[in-house]
Amino acid sequence: MEIIPVALGERSYNVYIDDGLISRIGEYIKDKEVFIVTNPVVGPLFLPPLAADLDERGTKTHEMVISDGEGAKTLEEVERIYDFLVQRGAQRMTPLIALGGGVVGDVAGFAAATFMRGMPFIQVPTTLLSQVDSSVGGKTGVNHPNGKNLIGAFYQPSSVYIDIDTLKTLPDREFRSGIAEVIKYGIIADKELFCFLEKNRDLIFDREKKAMRHIIGVSVRIKADIVSRDERETGLRSVLNFGHTVGHAIEKLSGYGTFQHGEAIAKGMKAAVGISVAMGMIKSDEANRIERLLLDYGFDLMLPPFSREEYLDIIARDKKRTGDFTSFVLTEGIGCVSLKSMKASDILDFIDY
Repeated sequence: MEIIPVALGERSYNVYIDDGLISRIGEYIKDKEVFIVTNPVVGPLFLPPLAADLDERGTKTHEMVISDGEGAKTLEEVERIYDFLVQRGAQRMTPLIALGGGVVGDVAGFAAATFMRGMPFIQVPTTLLSQVDSSVGGKTGVNHPNGKNLIGAFYQPSSVYIDIDTLKTLPDREFRSGIAEVIKYGIIADKELFCFLEKNRDLIFDREKKAMRHIIGVSVRIKADIVSRDERETGLRSVLNFGHTVGHAIEKLSGYGTFQHGEAIAKGMKAAVGISVAMGMIKSDEANRIERLLLDYGFDLMLPPFSREEYLDIIARDKKRTGDFTSFVLTEGIGCVSLKSMKASDILDFIDY
């Protein structure tokens, strides 16, 4: 087992990475009672072994299924979780377990952050995207009609359990979506990871355990290091948004669920690399390597043909903006990025769409 600490003082916690973790999670969760939130896809696969192990070790479980997909990231769904917790007599120190992908983690995490002003929260991410990204760092929340993740809270989990065996059942499209975030980590912080992705595409698509342990472990270590130094995204943590400003606009304009998150972020990363080239920040050969890697992993990098005004409207309301400026992440080369304050109109001036 690999154990990666997220160092945040009294809010510190560990990320545990291994195979077969879900079937023996009771070794680590010692509470007398837990509440589990999952969805109708993940629940039938992983809730029975999780609940059975906890029950065998004397932990009572209460289970709830929320809706599947990005459409579940609503305040109405959070209110359903509140009702479930109240009806089952949840107490302030009773843990809430999120069993599922990023949507389950975001929604259940926001409920945990706000129910009784905060209850313990445990992440058990079952998708590659949630394992390498959303389960670590404490971002929770839901969408608003005017933008993605506009309503939320920073609320750290008490622990994260990553069972790489859950990836065996993950559909190919969702698996590829997670790879986009792994590629992002290579671009922003780790050239060796980027090279590993270039050389081991077939092993990764075969979900070979050693390769998966490596890319998940490296990604989590990068995320944990950045979060430990900037928990609330006042500076450094913003580099994790590489590709996300344009990517989130694509998700919003296309309708949540039309594109997988990683598919939209891949398009956003291509746009960010193009801007970096135009501004003379990255050499064309390295920019070509990034684009080639995204293509090799099967991403369509064309931006949807929405109008300039439509893109402008969404990007100008990006939650990372200060006044008329958005903190935009650019690359100076593989493994190195920087932040630049840009107006939405200036961002669009560099993009072909």
